[in-house]
Amino acid sequence: MNNSLTYWGYILALIGGILIIVFGLLGLIGASLGSAFSPASHYLTGAMYSIVAIIIGAICIIGSKSVGVLVWAIVLLVLGIVSGGLGGAIVILGALLGLISIFVKSQPK
Repeated sequence: MNNSLTYWGYILALIGGILIIVFGLLGLIGASLGSAFSPASHYLTGAMYSIVAIIIGAICIIGSKSVGVLVWAIVLLVLGIVSGGLGGAIVILGALLGLISIFVKSQPK
């Protein structure tokens, strides 16, 4: 059971990281298209959020391989909370599955 929980946590964290990157890229494209009609500060804020979302998504994809490690599960949980949205929620679910698999594995039999 531990192995399947870790596997599903990996899959969810990977899908969530991909979604965060896709939404970040869409936000970056939308911010660049709307820049002609909006003030420069709004463009910079939207572009910075999109770049940060892309970086968070890349970290989630890299960390999804190690969702069965306590440190990475906590890092993915925090990144999912910070990023928010649908991708962040899926990363949170994957990190929680990783944490559950860690704690079930560490209990004495």
